[in-house]
Amino acid sequence: MTDQRTPEQIERIKLQKRLTKRFHKACEEYGLLADGDHILIGLSGGKDSLALVELLGAQARIHVPSIRVTAVHVTVSSIGYKSDLDYLADFCRANGVELLIKDVSFDQSTDYRKSHCFLCSWYRRKTLFEVAKSLGCNKIALGHHKDDIVETLLMNLIFQGAFGTIAPVLSMDKFPMQMIRPLCLIEESELCRFAELQNYHKQDKQCPFEHESHRSDVKKLVSQLESLNPNVRDSIWGAMHNVQDAYLPHKVK
Repeated sequence: MTDQRTPEQIERIKLQKRLTKRFHKACEEYGLLADGDHILIGLSGGKDSLALVELLGAQARIHVPSIRVTAVHVTVSSIGYKSDLDYLADFCRANGVELLIKDVSFDQSTDYRKSHCFLCSWYRRKTLFEVAKSLGCNKIALGHHKDDIVETLLMNLIFQGAFGTIAPVLSMDKFPMQMIRPLCLIEESELCRFAELQNYHKQDKQCPFEHESHRSDVKKLVSQLESLNPNVRDSIWGAMHNVQDAYLPHKVK
């Protein structure tokens, strides 16, 4: 019997399997999931967080390990972006994930020294922690992928003079909670294609300040480095696990 599936359907199934495999690999290698976890997903409405809902929702139905998953979408009314809340609710429902909607706002004139991006991120993150604590969640899952982590490392090197990035798992100091990033081994290009094949809806209105940061410049830099090494993302990722401390400068105390 011949396969009646279209090439696009076959591609979608193969890509979904590949993303799921890398999701499980990240969870295993970095110890992201444990039995009894209650995980709060920060659902922005973009492709990355939608994929995270789909992958963690599927994991919650497997029951090994036994986890509970809730999603929260934080709207910032003082910023001009907008998501289709009905679509997000339907999407979460289809993936067996409860969705909460929270609205916050800020007045930049009260802290003009900070950028829109900093303030928006700070208020959204603050709300995530408040919701997580109120629900008794022990972990917050964010949709950062491999490119985000590589780009953040380069941004810190170039602009902050520091060798550090956003970690796959980070334990909080002030309360017993971890931030996890289960998409850390998945490249953005794969998530873009998956979003197309899954017909993810884009946000109704993009953030008007999303191009103010240096991240878009660093994305271009990584693309330029690919001309020297097509596997530059893997090389940079590997470097983070292969820090040769003996060959770095050390000040005499």
